[in-house]
Formats: sequence, C-alpha cells, structure tokens
Amino acid sequence: MAKPERLLTTLRPWLSVLASRQRRLWLGALLMALTLFSALGLLAVSGWFITATGLTGLLFTAGIAATLDVYVPGGAIRLFAITRTASRYLERLYNHDTVLRLLADLRTRLFGVLAQLDSRALASRRASDWLNRLTADIDTLDSLYLRLMAPPAVALLAGAVLSGVTALFVPLAGGFLAAVLLLGWLWLTLGQARLGMAASRRHVDELEALRGSVMETLQGLAELDAYGALPHQQRSLDQLEARLHHSQRSLGRWVALGNALQAWLLGIATLGTLWLAAAAFQAGSISGAVMVMLPMAVMAMSEAFATLPAAFTWLGATRGAAERLNGLAPPRTRQPAAQATSAETPPDNARTLCLDNVGVRYPGAFQPALDGLSLSLAAGERLAVEGASGSGKSTLAALLGRQLSPSLGAITLGGVALEAWPEAALRSRVAVLTQQTELLDDSLAANLRLADADADDSTLWRVLKQVLLADWALTLPQGLHTRVGEGGRQISGGQARRVALARLYLCQPDLVVLDEPFAGVDASTAQALASALHLWLSDRTVVYLVHKADGDTALPGMTRTLTLTAGRPDQTATIRHGTGATTQR
Repeated sequence: MAKPERLLTTLRPWLSVLASRQRRLWLGALLMALTLFSALGLLAVSGWFITATGLTGLLFTAGIAATLDVYVPGGAIRLFAITRTASRYLERLYNHDTVLRLLADLRTRLFGVLAQLDSRALASRRASDWLNRLTADIDTLDSLYLRLMAPPAVALLAGAVLSGVTALFVPLAGGFLAAVLLLGWLWLTLGQARLGMAASRRHVDELEALRGSVMETLQGLAELDAYGALPHQQRSLDQLEARLHHSQRSLGRWVALGNALQAWLLGIATLGTLWLAAAAFQAGSISGAVMVMLPMAVMAMSEAFATLPAAFTWLGATRGAAERLNGLAPPRTRQPAAQATSAETPPDNARTLCLDNVGVRYPGAFQPALDGLSLSLAAGERLAVEGASGSGKSTLAALLGRQLSPSLGAITLGGVALEAWPEAALRSRVAVLTQQTELLDDSLAANLRLADADADDSTLWRVLKQVLLADWALTLPQGLHTRVGEGGRQISGGQARRVALARLYLCQPDLVVLDEPFAGVDASTAQALASALHLWLSDRTVVYLVHKADGDTALPGMTRTLTLTAGRPDQTATIRHGTGATTQR
C-alpha cells in the first residue's frame, strides 16, 4: 500500500468524526475562502486604481483629455476591505467554535473507547499515558480541519481562480502562474510533510515520555530523595528534554525552509507575472493598470500559502496521535458459550456462578495472574477465596465485575455467559467492593447516591447507621452535604471504606464480591460490621476475597473456602464448610 493510502487509512476514523459536522466545516471553509478572495480583490483593485489614477494624471499633465470613474473602483476597494475584515473575524470565531465542538466529539468518542477497555488493557500503560491520549493526542488532531484540510483546499482553489483570471488578460502569464503556484502548493504540502514526518512523530513520542517521567518524578519525589536517586532521575529528565529540544530545532529548520521557499516561489510568480504582463502591455494587449493589477493580486497569495509550511511539517505528529488512538480498540468480544437463557432476557436472579478453567495473563507478565481456576457456586452460598498478596484475588474480583475479560475459559452467571449480559442488568445484579475505595470530590450524600440516585436522606442515614457512621456524620459541619475531598482525602481510610460499604447497601444485587471488606477497621468495629453485613447478605451469593479466612474477624455466613497460590487453586487446600466439616481436595 502506498504511503498516502496508509496515511488516509490512519486518519479515516477521525475524518468520519469530522464528517458528522460537515455543514459547519463547509461554512467555515467558505468564510476562509471569502477572506482570501477579499484580500486578492483588495490588492488587485487597489493596484489597478492607483495605477489608473497615476496614468490619468499624467495624461492631464500632457494636456490630453481623459476621464476616470473613481466611484466604482473606490466602492470596490471599500467593499473588499470591509468584507475582508468582517469575514476574517467571523471565520476565526466560527472555525474555532467548530474546532472546540470537534474536540468535544473526539474526546467523547475516545472516552467511550476507554470505558470499554478492561483492566488487562488498562494495565498495559501508565495513567499518564492514558491522560496523554485523552488530552494531548486529541488536541493534536484539531489540526486536521483547521490546518491540514481547509487552508490547502482554499489555497488551491484561489490559485486556480487567480491563474484563470490572469489567463483571460495574458494567457501566457496565466499558464506560468498556474505552474508556479501548483509547484509551490505541492512542495509546501507533500514536500514539507515528507521532510518533517519522522521528526514530528518522534517529537510527540518524546513529549509523551517527558510528561510521564515528570509525573512519576513528582509522585515519587519523597522516595527518590530518600534513596538518593533524585540526581539520576534528574539526569534522565535532562536527556529526554535534550532530545525533545533537538527534535524541535530540526522541525524549526524545516519550517523555516518552507517559509523561505514559500516567499521565494511567490516572489518568482510575482516577478514572472509582471514581466509577462509588461510584455503584453508593450504589445498593446492590456492597459498599464491591468499590467500592475495582475502581479499585485499574485502578491496577495502569500496569505493563502503562509500557514502551509508549519502545518504540514507537523503532519507526522497528527499521524502519530491518530495511530496511537486507533490502537485503543475495545477488547474483542468472544463468542459466548452455550447458555440457557438469551442475553436480551436475563434470568430473574444471578445467584449461581460458574468458572470453567479460567485463566488471565496481563501484558508483559512473567506468569498468569490466574490459571486453571474452576469453581461453582449455588444460590445463597458464601465462598471465601483466600491467598497472599499477588495470588490473584483482585484479578478474580475484576473478572466477576466484568472489568476484565478472561484470557481463556468461560464464566457464566445465572446460566448466562458473563460477557453476554446487558450492561445495565449486570450492574444491577452484581455488586463489587474493591480494595481501592473510589470517592469523588463531592458531598457525602452524592458519593452514596452513586449507588442509588433516587435514595432520600432518610435512606442514606439508615445505611450510614448500618456501617456505624451515622454518629460521625452528625458531627460533620454540613452533615450529609459535607464534601469528602478528592479520593476521600478529608476522611480516614477506615471511614472511606465504610462509606463504600454503605454504598453497597443501597444496591439490591444477587451476587456480592467483597475484597477485604474490613480492611482499615479495628477489630471491635469489624465485628459489629460483620453482624449487620450478615443480615444484608441473606439469600445472596457471596464471594469473600481475604488474606486468611479464619482471621481475627469471622466472615459472616461463610460456607466454604478456596485457597489461591500464585494464581492457581491450591490442590492441597481444604474446603471448610460452615458446619465445621472439612473435605480434602
């Protein structure tokens, strides 16, 4: 495939987003063309009028009678001047508004893609990389219309019109002008793009690496300083910055070359047009005013060509951003296993769970996070999955919440393949309490209502009482309307954990996954929470994820235990039943 075709393939998904607002794009391009043609008309008519006035004055001085209508060209000059000013203002205002709308469309599209990525895909990159995709890469794509599509199209159209008009007066000058302008247009677009492609693509990669390293340095500043690694990290940042400056200097040189060639080519076009027009004037084919008008109009083409060198020198940055964003495809949905019920009509409850030889491997990991895990839970069973850190418990929680897709094996919930469940139905039937407590920088009530937007204040006080936070909430300055800070920074870790647990009480799920439900809570509080939790979990299927099932705090209603070791079920572990009986596996 030829390179232009590869470039078009890369940009096609994002061009389709632009196509959704094509009316605005056409109107913006029309305003851009109106501004340019007003500039051409202003300079051309001004040149003609000044020359015609001078020639008429010379004739009067020589005693020759002559007449000149000053009103028509004078009115045309005023019209072109006002039109150019007004259209430029409207074009800038309208096109920048269009670009902001397009950026919102692009970010919405990308956020939708990111929301579909599972934990395995998200773990393949750092948080700073994802932020860079959502901000810097999208911002780079704003040049598609405003710099790479509309300006060259308008410049090509203006060059064709100007060459055609020139050919009406001096055919040879029209042909010469068309050849020079086309040659210049091709160089300032395709030529500059080829020169700057590698350097501009490299520049955005280096900028992304520098941003990521700076964020990591700031986040780990205390540790770097404590271990004496800060100078080494500083040298690493200096090297990244030096490479970035080298790319910027290279691109600056190519842009300067393009600007110089643009001025040189337009100078040749102006002088050539003047020379050919002068020859036509000597031959009596055109008047002296027309002889001056034609090269003056050519000079106005600098406005059309001025933005092309920088825009196309940086085309590689736009291409690189589009390639990275194209790589963020949602995970391919595997064919669902044979199921008893269709996904469009999920069963009345999701209290049965089956994992069949499930395995998960994260990108670049030395070993699977889970391997060969099979288990089956009947309605109302409560399973405790125990294991040390890194044994795969959090991966199992992500699987059950469908935040992660298994690399192999199958999961069914209520007799339906988990990946075939409708999103809304799954979120209402499965509740997951993860180790990381997600609280927004909003009020306590708003954070609780994430689970039930219709919950009234009395309901919120009831669930806070169940997690032993009601008395504490009464002491807050604004009660339920007190802000908890970003990530819950205004409250303690144990309080944040209980807020998350209270949020769970607002749901009515069938399957509940509790990852270390009493982490950060003292033993006496944990025991009280366990009693309330036992009542709420009545008739629900439960999966506890803990380090040790028989720890200081008993897990309410636990019926059996599964031990994970390095992602695999421990073949020598014992399943402990709630009755006290044990069975060897």
